[in-house]
Amino acid sequence: MPDPPAPDRVRIRFEPDGAQSREVRVPAGATLFDAASWNGIAVDSTCGGHGTCRKCRMRVVEGAVPVSRLDPRAFGPDELRAGWRLACVAHAEGDLRVEVPPLVTRPKAATVGVGRQVILRPAVQKRCVTLTEPTLADQRTDVERLRDALPDLELRIGLPVTRDLSRAFRADPVVTAVVVDDVLVDVEPGDTAARLFGIAFDLGTTTVVATLLDLATGTPVAVASLLNPQQPFGADVITRISATMMDPDALGRLTALAHSALDQLAGEVCADGGVDRREVYEIAVAGNATMCHLALGLDPEPLGVAPFVMAARSFDDLGAADLGVAVHPRARAYVFPALGAYVGGDIVAGALASGMDRDRRVRLFVDIGTNCEILLAAGDRLLATAAPAGPAFEGAAIRCGMRAAPGAVEGVKISDEDVLLEVIGDVAPVGLAGSGLVDAVAAMAAAGLVDPSGRLVAADAPAVPPGLAARLRLVGKERVFVLATREGYATDDPAGWLYLSQRDIRELQFAKAAIATGWTLLLEGQGLTPDDVAQVLLAGSFGSFLSPAAAVRIGLVPDVALLRIVSAGNVAGEGAKMALLSLRERAAAQALLEEVHYVELSDRADFNDRFVDRLAFPG
Repeated sequence: MPDPPAPDRVRIRFEPDGAQSREVRVPAGATLFDAASWNGIAVDSTCGGHGTCRKCRMRVVEGAVPVSRLDPRAFGPDELRAGWRLACVAHAEGDLRVEVPPLVTRPKAATVGVGRQVILRPAVQKRCVTLTEPTLADQRTDVERLRDALPDLELRIGLPVTRDLSRAFRADPVVTAVVVDDVLVDVEPGDTAARLFGIAFDLGTTTVVATLLDLATGTPVAVASLLNPQQPFGADVITRISATMMDPDALGRLTALAHSALDQLAGEVCADGGVDRREVYEIAVAGNATMCHLALGLDPEPLGVAPFVMAARSFDDLGAADLGVAVHPRARAYVFPALGAYVGGDIVAGALASGMDRDRRVRLFVDIGTNCEILLAAGDRLLATAAPAGPAFEGAAIRCGMRAAPGAVEGVKISDEDVLLEVIGDVAPVGLAGSGLVDAVAAMAAAGLVDPSGRLVAADAPAVPPGLAARLRLVGKERVFVLATREGYATDDPAGWLYLSQRDIRELQFAKAAIATGWTLLLEGQGLTPDDVAQVLLAGSFGSFLSPAAAVRIGLVPDVALLRIVSAGNVAGEGAKMALLSLRERAAAQALLEEVHYVELSDRADFNDRFVDRLAFPG
């Protein structure tokens, strides 16, 4: 008898850890990754479903999915027999029941950073006035009465707020005008002048942070952060841009995910601060060019191909609703201007907060991530560039890498006899965060386990301390250094090893070489050397938790005194706060566009040679 025809659609019951199970119907042959993404089921991934990050783990409980050629690289034999598969290469040809591991949505992130005191003068102001009752002798309109009560303001008044004015005035002659810049956004009955708030967002590729500010006093009220829900489309901006190029529906989904993250955080900080959403009259957003384009629904494809053109450097007349944030219906939005396609508004915000244009010293500002942005302040010169570091610092492309969440190793110390791990949450280690990767390689280089070329030495090498020789093992044919064995595994079972492989070390070398080449070329262009650098600012969440000593040891930053290296924290978020609190600082951010000279590295003929020179670890 002939085989029965294959079904057109199949049923998949997803059972996320800690969440309600969900049954979906998808076309036969679809991958589990796509089936989950189409239906809003969170899946851990940093490569966008291309089979390279090996993080989209799922367990097939009922039904059959063959083992792909990539699965043995991610799972041990016991795990494969138990049904574990990589979701991006697991095709659903029949009905399935699938367990989905939990996705960490609250990674460890820096929520504060280096900032400056500002003169409090927000764009939002409230003015309480008493309007006189109309009479036959005084038939001025409601709008005229309000304008006359606020003679120092040149107000623009639209139809919706005119409706509010009439209702408020009829309810109470005492009203409060809410003004953002020169736009009247609301008229509230009674005296509400003490209640005005704004939300500052750092829209990062990995993490989104929101801070609720009391604009009357300038003080923070509440802060919250979460993992950028765009992660399934890739860990870096290039992967997300590629997703929009390959799938015409991806842009809409990425925009919706950005809006959901911003709106969710707005709700959380308002709830934490006891503030009604309607009392938030302005938001400020600092993000790189790709994140801002995606949030605004702009096609990011031109950012990903030469000559790397943005749709706009800055955006005028935006409302919070344009970014999906449900606060006051006429709340305004300020999005930081970008210097270039890969030196975006988050770097402008960081430069503003750290006062890079206010200091005559030679200072380096380094925001380390999948795309590393570098600013050099040298006297009256400000220069910027971007270096393609790749996703290693986010724990992606690393065999045992993970985000900075409970169970992630963030610090490593190696003695002649033992390895000591610092783990987020003080729990058993399950993976390696980016700061742990840098720490581990630096410690291994110092212990003689990695030579200056980045080669992992053999276990019988003379320089290897006897107490560490047993940790130098093989996974397949690849040499690895075992940091720990996960709970529930035998010490001789490679599936349970938490390790660094030779390839992992190479990934870190490529990343640090790109960054070091960037700051080296900026310094040399000004006739400077690392000895001239008075201060290095490590920005962003990764920079906040990076050991300065480890960064120097591997050559990631210039070899300067450790006291000169400052963890600047979430300076992009600090800049966003400053823009909400001070119109003067907002003007200073705009002025940076004219003051900063952008240096493009990709068209330099000597970049590759300089990159190769920087691959080795300092001796």
